[in-house]
Amino acid sequence: MTATRTDITIAAFHGKAPRIHSSAFIAPGCRIIGDVEIGQDVSIWYNCVIRADVNRVVIGARSNVQDGSVVHCDSPKPHRPEGYATIIGEGVLIGHMAMVHGCTLEDGAFVGLGAIVMDGSYIEADGMLAAGAQLTGKRIGARQLWMGRPAKYLRDLDDAAVAANRAGVHGYVLNGRRHAEALGLAD
Repeated sequence: MTATRTDITIAAFHGKAPRIHSSAFIAPGCRIIGDVEIGQDVSIWYNCVIRADVNRVVIGARSNVQDGSVVHCDSPKPHRPEGYATIIGEGVLIGHMAMVHGCTLEDGAFVGLGAIVMDGSYIEADGMLAAGAQLTGKRIGARQLWMGRPAKYLRDLDDAAVAANRAGVHGYVLNGRRHAEALGLAD
């Protein structure tokens, strides 16, 4: 099967167009709108929506946003005139069907499958939000694992867990390249 760029929506909004590194893999079915910056070797998987129509979204090198996830930002408000941009660092793993909204994910952060990260939330380097968890306006410390709805601290991650997450990042970079080639999207 060969995909075409017509399977993907990349559109400007209010004069701000997505900026996508040439090495990024953008899977068919994705919608990328507005003030979005996507870095080197990023993979955005099938049927994701990244919409930066009211603020900006930045996705750092080697990060991945897995199938069906939504990344959005928060608009300015009278009590918070800058709103909340969504800033995703380098080497971040975002699991399938996650909702990432108006938050910051530092380098190496991990958002589990179906997890929700809400406005003003912050996940420090190598911090992890478990599958199905919901983080609302809180801060996960470096190398901490939080889980539940609402999310609460569970434990610190050991070196093996951090190494496994980093290996996952590398695996997604390679798999994105393989999908791009298989779909005829590779340059």
